[in-house]
Amino acid sequence: MSVFQSMQISSSALQAQSTRLNTISSNLANINSTSTPEGGPYREKSVIFRTRNPRFDQQLQSSLRNPNQGVRVERIVESRDPPKEVYNPSHPQANEEGYVLKPDINLVEEMTDMQAAVRSYEANVTSIKSAQRMARQALQIGS
Repeated sequence: MSVFQSMQISSSALQAQSTRLNTISSNLANINSTSTPEGGPYREKSVIFRTRNPRFDQQLQSSLRNPNQGVRVERIVESRDPPKEVYNPSHPQANEEGYVLKPDINLVEEMTDMQAAVRSYEANVTSIKSAQRMARQALQIGS
């Protein structure tokens, strides 16, 4: 694997983690949203990653020829969990029994996912910087 391929792989991971961080931020921003344009409370979203070469034999055959390696965002999925019912009869969107439907988003889980995404992002930045440093040193050896 060349230095440039390793930088490309890390770059794809940076893009994927950036999407993950944006999705987590959206979940946190809407943790109390009881109404959306689609109707009903906000639904938690999750990012699904996929390798660009999913099968091992494809990875092995294309490792030298195909620079298009790394990770990508396959899709962003909405949670199918039912919203939680919170008793608040004074809320304008409360039903006849006084319950409001709120998103079933766990703040602790979202913050933990955010920390993991940030650490992954930082690790990939470090990887790119290391590859750049190796490329510079290789150029100095040749001169």
